[in-house]
Amino acid sequence: MTRDWLTVHEGSAPLVIGLPHTGTDIPAATEARMTSPWLARKDADWWVDRLYDFATEIGATTVRTGVSRSVIDVNRDPSGASLYPGMTTTGLCPTETFDGEPLYRDGQAPDADEIAERRETWFVPYHAALQAQIDRLRAKGPVVLYDAHSIRSVVPRLFEGELPQFNIGDNDGTTCAPELTRAVETACAVSGDSLVVNGRFKGGWTTRHYGRPEMGVHAIQMELADRGYILDPTGPVTPDNWPSPYEPDRAAPMRDHLHRVLTACIAFAESHR
Repeated sequence: MTRDWLTVHEGSAPLVIGLPHTGTDIPAATEARMTSPWLARKDADWWVDRLYDFATEIGATTVRTGVSRSVIDVNRDPSGASLYPGMTTTGLCPTETFDGEPLYRDGQAPDADEIAERRETWFVPYHAALQAQIDRLRAKGPVVLYDAHSIRSVVPRLFEGELPQFNIGDNDGTTCAPELTRAVETACAVSGDSLVVNGRFKGGWTTRHYGRPEMGVHAIQMELADRGYILDPTGPVTPDNWPSPYEPDRAAPMRDHLHRVLTACIAFAESHR
């Protein structure tokens, strides 16, 4: 099912994959108020939808928004509350990039009324689609919600040093069964790359909102450091070097790792049916 900006592919396996940050669409009137079209798209989860496009072949359901996170971030608390109190983060309708650069011209940032309108236009339908797919599959037994993300390996304003390759989040063990987290961690460890559970990224609003393991909905977030599948700039990020192009050969090993991860998620859910 496709509705302009919202794409849903229904699968039969007990796995729903959320793709909340791969979109780059910005309404023309909104983009005209922004400081730069490039800055407005800088923090997208670049190419993650392509990276996981094999998922439908193994029966997964995918829910993707094409709208840029700079318009509205569908993985933030709709109330505007911070998911990481005391830490630097971006909001429901961001006004700056991860690096602190302003997204809007002076006086052009959205006010409370516009934020509410954006929430009704994009946030609510996206989550209604996610909920519908979870409910459809949950009728047959436990289901896994896997929220797929990526980020540059080095973003000093958000975290120190280089991010581990695989960042698994279950909000400190509350959003899924420990068995699922262990299965995902084990699948990642086979790669030999660095990984962490509940490090800088414990899971966004999606993971925390839907994760109800006692009710058979097990939610987990995967935040990839994007050096695992594209060329990650080592110096300043500019329009000349970012985003890096998607290269299938470079991405192939990561796709193999993620295939193993998603297969583990399906196996977990099926073993509890």
